[in-house]
Amino acid sequence: MTSHDLAAVLGGARVMVILRDLPVPETVRLANRAWDLGIDVVEVPVRTPEAVDALRATVDAARQRDRIVGAGTVFTAEQVRRAAEAGAAFTVAPGLDLAIADAAADQGLPHLPGVATPSEAQRARDHGLRWLKAFPATSLGPPWFKAMAGPFPELRFVATGGIDAHNAAGFLAAGVRVVAVGSALTDPTQLALLAQLATGRQE
Repeated sequence: MTSHDLAAVLGGARVMVILRDLPVPETVRLANRAWDLGIDVVEVPVRTPEAVDALRATVDAARQRDRIVGAGTVFTAEQVRRAAEAGAAFTVAPGLDLAIADAAADQGLPHLPGVATPSEAQRARDHGLRWLKAFPATSLGPPWFKAMAGPFPELRFVATGGIDAHNAAGFLAAGVRVVAVGSALTDPTQLALLAQLATGRQE
């Protein structure tokens, strides 16, 4: 497998937004809200054919603002192909399937696989993958990430599942590189805190 570095895609991002199963206009609207807050990276899951339309529209909007969009919940090589055709900058999976990672690499896309155990993390590392999605993050908890840094200092984790503006800081403090939020973006009471988390500012 050709290794693609997600660091080049995620850059210095601290927060990523997941926009799942929303109508196309709402997906684009919330993506723009995220970008306005300083959250540069958006993921649009593509587990249904209709979701590919939302991905494509969000990619088009992202190009106008020099932002990137990834395709999430990718289970098959066909979904990888459709994501690439829609202009996704990377792919994300809930679990670890090395064949899907290879399919993404064949399309020139960095892949973010999901892991929840040291064994899965080791398999991913041995396959050349250095950025991993830890899912479900709130079930694993911040101490899991601190523990994983011991045997796997070279791995970089994106925490996904149950993260919002109120608990994200604990995961970042535990060494997580990026926290992924979903419904938090639709909660007006969390927007200011999300902006702080995205930029690293403390009010």
